[in-house]
Amino acid sequence: MKKLSLLILLVLSPILSFSKATGCHSWPMNMTEAWMQNAEIVDIPNLDESKTKITLLALGKKKKGLYTQIYHFIFYDRKGNSYEVITKNEASDDECSMSDVDSYLISKSNIH
Repeated sequence: MKKLSLLILLVLSPILSFSKATGCHSWPMNMTEAWMQNAEIVDIPNLDESKTKITLLALGKKKKGLYTQIYHFIFYDRKGNSYEVITKNEASDDECSMSDVDSYLISKSNIH
């Protein structure tokens, strides 16, 4: 049990230490939606944003005020299909869009 508690603390410590940049999920989310539409994976109007699940997987400090963010998004369309995407981007204490967003589709589930 002590090992599990220590593991959880180690995983959460980067998130807790750099809490200023953790509110920057909108930039990678919006850029990923645009990427999915351009790649003809799903049209943005078909997504149900109210069901989107957002998890910050990692937040690493690069230099003063600049962070690398890794997010896991699960998008759902209005038919119930899901699209899991991992993103990577740079953010600062003041600006969410310090870099382009790298998006990787890791799973697509079709429900018919």
